[in-house]
Amino acid sequence: MARQTGIIKLKGTIGDISFYKSADGHLARYKGGVDANRIANDPAFQRTRENGSEFGRAGKGGKAIRNAIRVLLQNAKDKRVVSRLTKSLVAITKTDTVNERGLRTIEDGDMATLQGFEFNANGKLGATLFAPYTTSLDRTTGDVDVSLAPFSPTVRIAAPGGTTHFKVVMGAAELDFANETSTFESDETAILPYDSANTAAIDLSVALPANSALPILQVVGIEFYQEVNGQMYPLKNGAFNALAVAKVDTV
Repeated sequence: MARQTGIIKLKGTIGDISFYKSADGHLARYKGGVDANRIANDPAFQRTRENGSEFGRAGKGGKAIRNAIRVLLQNAKDKRVVSRLTKSLVAITKTDTVNERGLRTIEDGDMATLQGFEFNANGKLGATLFAPYTTSLDRTTGDVDVSLAPFSPTVRIAAPGGTTHFKVVMGAAELDFANETSTFESDETAILPYDSANTAAIDLSVALPANSALPILQVVGIEFYQEVNGQMYPLKNGAFNALAVAKVDTV
């Protein structure tokens, strides 16, 4: 892989060289590799097919998660969240001790390792919100909660410059990876002043289907605002908003 440095940046293919744009800039690479038909049928590539199958399953699982929490994710994500999430899910797939190689799944792996995953590397919840919070999940009722005791925002929140207000958000998703579907609900505080006065106690709650046997993912985040002439504007288009996995629960 080589970086394009000329004034004119190319896209497409010339001969055996492919030119393309990525998050790392304008790049070029040599077209090569093994014939696709051989990979699909040659016994020598059995491991490759197995790895490809599990990678594809992780990719679909990542898409299911992102689609489920999209209402919150659209306000707090970085450019590499797709690849980072897929990488984490591939690792989870490899912890599946139930199914044979090539058939391993996310839901049969150790999904607890996804706890703490940050959806925005530019604004991590773990480096932003220092007010302790507790989570709870009742599968019988489907209730999912998060609670924060009163705290001083300027003491407990490392907000980006220009912040005048913020809000805390929470969401929970019931994930059906096999069918690539989900059920999602979210809750949030009002937009609160970013000052030294203690907030009231914060209690956010959502209700998912009762008695679910599917994996449940809970996310917690914080969004920043700037007040200008009485109007609230997302600070820097949400570039530093934080969202992270706060709880993962499987049956």
